[in-house]
Amino acid sequence: MMNNPTFSDKRRKLSGEIRSKSVIREYVEAIVVAVLLALFIRTFIIQAFKIPSGSMLPTLQIGDHLLVNKFIYGLRMPLTGKLLIPWKSPVRGDVVVFRFPKDRNIDYIKRVVAVAGDKIEIVNKHLMINDAEVVDLHAHFTSETELSATVSPRDNYGPVTVPSGNIFVMGDNRDNSYDSRFWGFVEHSDILGKAFILYWSWDIETPLLSLTRLMSIRWSRIGDVIQ
Repeated sequence: MMNNPTFSDKRRKLSGEIRSKSVIREYVEAIVVAVLLALFIRTFIIQAFKIPSGSMLPTLQIGDHLLVNKFIYGLRMPLTGKLLIPWKSPVRGDVVVFRFPKDRNIDYIKRVVAVAGDKIEIVNKHLMINDAEVVDLHAHFTSETELSATVSPRDNYGPVTVPSGNIFVMGDNRDNSYDSRFWGFVEHSDILGKAFILYWSWDIETPLLSLTRLMSIRWSRIGDVIQ
């Protein structure tokens, strides 16, 4: 004879199904909240970037991983970059990440050397701001050759005045940097944030899954504040 389920059995089964659905719902809610929080932080507060080239040597090395403060200059609209609530503007010396003006799908990192209203000129590798030479301790040169302005804007450029709402940027590795000297100004709306700390660094030229890559970790650079 087959025994029919009692009311108590049915109640326990229903209770178990409710608890199971409740647990699943809690996990789903937690995952959704975590994803939204991560997107919010990445969009408005902090984003991670890595250095793929040597244009900022020796300040930043190939294989450096850094964090960028996206909140420092103001609150911006996602995607468009429109400034909603500004609180400060980039200043000379800031290391900024921005959308490359020639292709906004690419992110660049350079140092701000001139801001709106500044008159900038480069004379035989010497940086002049408002007709006064700037002693830039971050500037690094690898070539003694001085190219004329007719050959390249690398060593002789300008004078030009930075327009309102723009900045002029250069790589610290002055002889090997594709920057404002070649393609012009960066609009404030294209600035993603200010680089402020290194959280990881290793030699990306070595194979990823190898002991050599582990041995290439630059422990002394981890935690360095970017200046």
